[in-house]
Amino acid sequence: MGRRALPSPDRTLDLSGYLKTFDDLPCPWDVAELFTGGGSLEIEVGSGKGLFMQRAAEQFPDRNFLGIEIARKYARFSAARLAKRKLDNAMMVSGDALRIFRELLPDQACSAVHVYFPDPWWKKRHRKRRVMTEQFLADIQRTLLTGGTLHFWTDVQDYFDESLTLISKTTQLAGPSWPAELPANHDLDYHTHFERRMRLSKQTVYRAKFLKGA
Repeated sequence: MGRRALPSPDRTLDLSGYLKTFDDLPCPWDVAELFTGGGSLEIEVGSGKGLFMQRAAEQFPDRNFLGIEIARKYARFSAARLAKRKLDNAMMVSGDALRIFRELLPDQACSAVHVYFPDPWWKKRHRKRRVMTEQFLADIQRTLLTGGTLHFWTDVQDYFDESLTLISKTTQLAGPSWPAELPANHDLDYHTHFERRMRLSKQTVYRAKFLKGA
């Protein structure tokens, strides 16, 4: 199921505080250079159209949210959502999340990592491109605070099963636990746009949550 054409964001919006690149990020890492309000940091890998970023930033104004999206047009679109609503506790990075985790993020840098509906790379020869790899999971475990959480959702059962097995074998993250599917109270009351598409078409969504213990 392909993505629909992306609407053009409002070009009058100032995205300077909402859209960054790898080179714009502080090195050595200092989250205070990105967010001035304090609070914990949560990171979404693969933000797509930015629905999770918008809703999470609105719901939890005392937390900071960093979304990473490799497709620049989607990163820009998501940043425009945040700018339009003046959500200063959230921003987007146009770049490679795996590189950011590997090269920039120090130990215990964030309280949660969110990975929702990553590209399944269906062809066998492309599976090495999947984001849920042993190296990335090691970086997630390293960068999570004690008590921090990994949230992983997908609509592809074999990807889900393989990832849960990999997490169990290669990390010390506790779990999984199974987040419930909540009823939608309005048309955009979903975690992500992709979750909305799957649920409206009566497709199964597989959800898991893992915890970093002491």
